[in-house]
Amino acid sequence: MNIKTEKRAPAELKARPNENELGFGKIFTDHMLVMAYDAARGWHEPEVRPYAPFSLDPAAMVLHYGQAIFEGLKAYRGQDDGIYLFRPLANLERMNRSAARMCMPQLSVETAFAGLQALLRVDADWVPRADGASLYIRPTMVATEAGLGVRPAKEYLFFIIMSPVGAYYPEGFNPVKIFVTDTYVRAVAGGVGEAKTAGNYAASIMAAVEAQKQGFTQVLWLDARERRYVEEVGTMNIFFVFRDRIITPPLSGSILPGITRDSVLHLLADWGLPVEERQIAIDEVLAASENGELLEVFGTGTAAVISPVGSLHYRGQDCLINQGKTGELAQRLFAELTAIQHGRAADPYGWVIRL
Repeated sequence: MNIKTEKRAPAELKARPNENELGFGKIFTDHMLVMAYDAARGWHEPEVRPYAPFSLDPAAMVLHYGQAIFEGLKAYRGQDDGIYLFRPLANLERMNRSAARMCMPQLSVETAFAGLQALLRVDADWVPRADGASLYIRPTMVATEAGLGVRPAKEYLFFIIMSPVGAYYPEGFNPVKIFVTDTYVRAVAGGVGEAKTAGNYAASIMAAVEAQKQGFTQVLWLDARERRYVEEVGTMNIFFVFRDRIITPPLSGSILPGITRDSVLHLLADWGLPVEERQIAIDEVLAASENGELLEVFGTGTAAVISPVGSLHYRGQDCLINQGKTGELAQRLFAELTAIQHGRAADPYGWVIRL
């Protein structure tokens, strides 16, 4: 499809923020990509246009029945001043899997990616040059048909907005403190836990707020049936580094199949490090920490890339990980992934696309 472009007038362009004070998700670029769908025409009229509010009918079905999915990826500024995307097609393919689970229409990955590239070219100056900063990209799909009744909508809106960001966590790359909850559950196999749908995140907010009030950065979720087995952190998949192996929970239908998680698994395999994708009970984690077998813990995700975990808090007890310091493997993975993402290192996997 032809992608129409309407640029904001030069006098209306936003002032550029201080790249060393970006935070996360607070500032948005001048433009966005928008594309509509209806049952008769399918996806049509993709357009890059000035960033602005949408007008939705009060009966728009997303507001009542929650058909909303999204993705998160980043654009990076390379040393050659080029713009690099890390596995963008994997994000769009995962979005289609989320769409299928939520009975929403499939995107043409080719068209969506062409639209993303067109948007990036218009707002290329927004990709930060500061160390550690990047341009966060949020593709989203919502049901816009006006109507009441629990069924798949017949009209949808796909859009992409972008935000220059710094570190996701206030700690930056320093280890974070994690609260392990067995009071609340996030998802169960057979539900929508493996889809990147808005309701999953709404359901996680109460536990996150309670954890943050106690001084913790994020929540570690346990399985919904037994509340025993580790699943994922609120915004990350999780890895446990033992003396003789690395363990991460399997993709069993209740956790998000993270693209950074998959990238880490590829790197670990190429480095010859033994990895087990299996259930791991929180009691096994705590026992391994107590007897010195657990060396480090880290999370993986687009927002933070690699996030070392300094402590776990479970049932009133604190479990210190690696003396609260960043582990060697987390540091190595972070250095390797960020070097690939910025075009500084060889990319044998074909993960990076230069704009």
